[in-house]
Amino acid sequence: MKYLHTMVRVTDLDASMRFYRDALGLELVHQKEYPKGRFTLVYLAAPGDHDAQVELTYNWDPEEYTGGRNFGHLAYHVDDIYQACQRLMDHGVVINRPPRDGHMAFVRSPDNISIELLQAGEALAPAEPWASMPNTGNW
Repeated sequence: MKYLHTMVRVTDLDASMRFYRDALGLELVHQKEYPKGRFTLVYLAAPGDHDAQVELTYNWDPEEYTGGRNFGHLAYHVDDIYQACQRLMDHGVVINRPPRDGHMAFVRSPDNISIELLQAGEALAPAEPWASMPNTGNW
């Protein structure tokens, strides 16, 4: 058995691509439109690790999705948690749980999916502005 991907439904494909690809830094693996089914599938993965993918499902007909927090979260190792959080902030993403401990942070996608970022290896030394930054909203 092999893990393939996790699927999340998204309401705005462009906003989701700006978040997952541009801000979070995932790579586009495959994208395909299904006109008869009226949906688009987009597969993304961390650079160099296409074995674990996230599938964005965009249904062309508007739907309201609730309970994003019930999904749980996606988690990614990052080489430098402070640099990753700064990149996200530079793209307008709110850091809901800042990496005060140099180890863990949480952000949310445009569809309210919680994303956990974990420092690869040992935690970094606490540093400002992260060490004194408060939580914002739910994570």
